[in-house]
Amino acid sequence: MFKKILIANRGEIALRIQRACRELGVKAVMVYSEADRDAKYVRLAEEAVCIGPAASNLSYLNMPAIISAAEVTDAEAIHPGYGFLSENADFAERVEKSGFQFIGPAPESIRLMGDKVSAKQAMIRAGVPCVPGSEGELPDDAVQIRRIAKTVGYPVIIKAAGGGGGRGMRVVHTEAALVNAVAMTKAEAGAAFGNPAVYMEKFLQNPRHIEIQVLADTFKNAVYLGERDCSMQRRHQKILEEAPAPGINRKLIERIGERCVTACKKMGYRGAGTFEFLYEAGEFYFIEMNTRVQVEHPVTEMITGIDIVKTQIMVAAGEKLPFTQRQITIKGHAIECRINAEDPYKFTPSPGRITTWHAPGGPGVRVDSHIYTNYFVPPNYDSMIGKLIVHGDTREQALARMRTALLETAVEGINTNIPLHRELMVDAKFMAGGTNIHYLEHWLEQHKR
Repeated sequence: MFKKILIANRGEIALRIQRACRELGVKAVMVYSEADRDAKYVRLAEEAVCIGPAASNLSYLNMPAIISAAEVTDAEAIHPGYGFLSENADFAERVEKSGFQFIGPAPESIRLMGDKVSAKQAMIRAGVPCVPGSEGELPDDAVQIRRIAKTVGYPVIIKAAGGGGGRGMRVVHTEAALVNAVAMTKAEAGAAFGNPAVYMEKFLQNPRHIEIQVLADTFKNAVYLGERDCSMQRRHQKILEEAPAPGINRKLIERIGERCVTACKKMGYRGAGTFEFLYEAGEFYFIEMNTRVQVEHPVTEMITGIDIVKTQIMVAAGEKLPFTQRQITIKGHAIECRINAEDPYKFTPSPGRITTWHAPGGPGVRVDSHIYTNYFVPPNYDSMIGKLIVHGDTREQALARMRTALLETAVEGINTNIPLHRELMVDAKFMAGGTNIHYLEHWLEQHKR
């Protein structure tokens, strides 16, 4: 096991990794920007290094500053968390070339999965079902593009090969709009991701977003930890998540989980990862793989009892997975609400000083948050300030616990999206389970404030 790990992130995930290190008896070095000087995890740190000003590109995205911080503190490994540099293959490579262990997959795996075209081809080879579409990058020839679209069938979606986070995609309903849409998406992809390559997929009308959590070690052992339903989204950004996914046959989950495990073994994957699928009419279609820990990992931890972050660290230190697939059991139901500093209906960011913070409690309630009373939420980063997670023996009990926990939660001084979550927890269709990825946006249209 490592003696010291540098945590190259901020916010709730930095605190989450710090806690895992403490449990493992590993010293944690925190890095922070000038805007995060007063963060809870910095105050609690045994060692902390300021890596630059508030702007992300000068701090949390500053590779030389992070590697220098690891050097001066004698850290042995770097945990990237999620976001920022967590899925940057060049960063993973620089970390390992500098003599540190990257707590995540090998740079080759990140590169393979980071390009959506190569990822899809790898999944096809591993027998993982994919959305019908172009076999690879779209050609420049307009006639060929039209021919591919005709074979796939309208509507189609044009996606950036290097995209992510819901950016770099465009839905096309008619042949007349196709060529122009491809050109526009290519231009946007080149500007946003430095890679103009795009590909085409069949646009599924009313799918759910289901993901499979995997863990793999360097001894070719891999397991899947059930599934999560992340269909409650706005503009491709997840609002809340739950596990297991309501109303999906367990045999189907087992079949797709086993294929994900096979894919991990074939590509020599290590660490934590998530296979994301669209699910419609009883069929799974692979869309992408996230090669890092996910924001929503706690719901899987709650139903399996497995600490994903600690396992990531253990695997990176060269240990074998401490469990087999047969030993993994799913117990009960978990729901996570992302708590964001924003207007609950207009979604405008609401940075500022928190004058009151009261966290909920009770059986099956977990709060992952770095905030405290008098904490100043900086305007420089993502608006998420915490996650409220509940676990129950049944989905109905989990819903009841989440309603109670949301009522108990008090945040004053800034706006949060807690009122939206309170409404969603009593929405008849959400309570019934199985809403699709478009449901929340339609709901917001009908409930305009």
